[in-house]
Amino acid sequence: MPEDHRFQVNLQGVIDLLSQHLYSSPQVYIRELLQNAVDAVVARQQREPAAEGEITLELTEGERPTLCVIDNGIGLTSEEVHRFLATIGQSSKRESMAPMDFIGQFGIGVLSAFVVSEEIVVITRSIDLKQRAVEWRGRADGTYSIRELDRDMAPGTQVYLTAKPGAEEYFEPELVRNRARHFGSLLPHRIEVITADERSVITETPPWRVEHETSAERDEAILEYGEQLFGSKFFDYIPLESAAGDVDGVAFVLPFSGRLAAKRTHRVYVKRMLLSDQAENLLPEWAFFVKCVVNANALRPTASRESFYEDRTLNEARRSLGACLRNYLVQLGQEDRPRLQALIRLHYLALKALAVEDDEFFQLFAEWLPMETSLGTMTLGEIRELTKRVLFVPDADQFRQISAVAAAQSICVVNGGYTYDTELIGKLPDIDPMIEVEQLDISLMSQSFGELTLPERDKVLSLVHIADEALRPFHCQVEVKKFSPHGLATLFTANRSATFLRSIEQSQDVANEVWSGVLASIAADATDHAHSQLCLNYNNKLIRQLAGVRDAELVRRSIEMLYVQALLMGHYPMRANELALMSDGLLGLVLHAINSAASSGDDADQDPEGSSRA
Repeated sequence: MPEDHRFQVNLQGVIDLLSQHLYSSPQVYIRELLQNAVDAVVARQQREPAAEGEITLELTEGERPTLCVIDNGIGLTSEEVHRFLATIGQSSKRESMAPMDFIGQFGIGVLSAFVVSEEIVVITRSIDLKQRAVEWRGRADGTYSIRELDRDMAPGTQVYLTAKPGAEEYFEPELVRNRARHFGSLLPHRIEVITADERSVITETPPWRVEHETSAERDEAILEYGEQLFGSKFFDYIPLESAAGDVDGVAFVLPFSGRLAAKRTHRVYVKRMLLSDQAENLLPEWAFFVKCVVNANALRPTASRESFYEDRTLNEARRSLGACLRNYLVQLGQEDRPRLQALIRLHYLALKALAVEDDEFFQLFAEWLPMETSLGTMTLGEIRELTKRVLFVPDADQFRQISAVAAAQSICVVNGGYTYDTELIGKLPDIDPMIEVEQLDISLMSQSFGELTLPERDKVLSLVHIADEALRPFHCQVEVKKFSPHGLATLFTANRSATFLRSIEQSQDVANEVWSGVLASIAADATDHAHSQLCLNYNNKLIRQLAGVRDAELVRRSIEMLYVQALLMGHYPMRANELALMSDGLLGLVLHAINSAASSGDDADQDPEGSSRA
């Protein structure tokens, strides 16, 4: 039979792991000591319901400052000290009849003290007064000693830490006071911090639980609390409550537009002990327009106690808190339309995200959601009133290319290139079956443009011939039509196959030989359906003048540059030969102008009377 062996734990390695990877800062040792003290008080109150908890942090300053954390909790017996303080991962809370009453569950909190101190001294006495007081000394090298004390002391525990070299800053009076207030200000027990020059009690009631005579007073008090906490005047606040996780608190509506990609962190307490002010996973992803302060009594913190463990309870709580935000918006829509519209102007992106996710919310709020169109910014409600055939393009670059043309013809085209907009446009038939949603194929736009007369066609015949020859290497056809606005000289259009093909060919330009071959086979399938066109606007003065130029080289260079300009205006990816064309075309036009100027100069030299005749 193989022989069994026990794992050996390198305590210094565990301490390094805690300080460098688990805890965000050595300052959290104060939170861990407070947490252990609170749990000891709660454990005593389970045995003695009338007991009132008291916790004291007393700082002795000097070259090697010492912090003592004292509680009047349940205390430990000698056997419990061996079992719980000297065994990593063993927590007395796991053996309780009601473990969810405690903040800590992992049995590693006391180790955080080794991050700032080389030795932890614990003096404790159990509420079982038959037991004697016990002193436990634990050292960072993994050794510890225990002795029973022959002295009288009240039930409870005293934890002594002396700053190790380099950690003195974590024992400064102001830092200890601020961190104790930061982590423990909402705890339901009396907490006192004693330093050489000050004694302060830091306990307070969660502001959202304070009773007020009127709702106006409550609103003012909570918004003032949010301003003091986060340094910002908020648009409004939303009460939060969830039976799952036993969560309550408030969400503050941001006074500025939130970015979708920005992390939205929240201040979260567990059983009124601060868990983190950077918690990220509490609300739905679409709720990036609020910043929250909440307390959770039944959500599981991670081992670092700086975020929540992802489980079914957290998912249910997240849905319930999302419902609170949703109900607030619905209530605004029913009771205060102007305020709702002001909120939409600030946070339309978050509301669009919710509308995509929640069909009922979309039906309630669709008419107020703003969209960019070729006729200006319009709400979905205004678009529905304007037309039953809703045209859209799914790409913002394509929209920028054709919006002016569509507007000049009074055609409403919606820009679906922004986040959520295409999905929302596609849901319009759900609320109005008479609406037809159609993606605009911009390659077909020129079919609605005005045709040239026969004399006008004769004038541009040479221009079209030269343009076709110039752009044939780029698989682009040329056509001359009349359209508005007159200031737009050209419009480049490409169907989806052509746009896809263009992206593939651009990738081929920078790919290695093997990958280029793969891309070539993909491109072959798209080539048959690709269609690109450069439409020249006969209403534009430049195009009419160009049609009258008899210098074929100048016309060709001009067409090449108009083609490149149209690609840039449409934000199309440019292939290597088109980038080369842009460079050669500019140089060619400059050289043509120089040669023309030189020729004019030669003529003047040969005819000295030419200037006077002119």
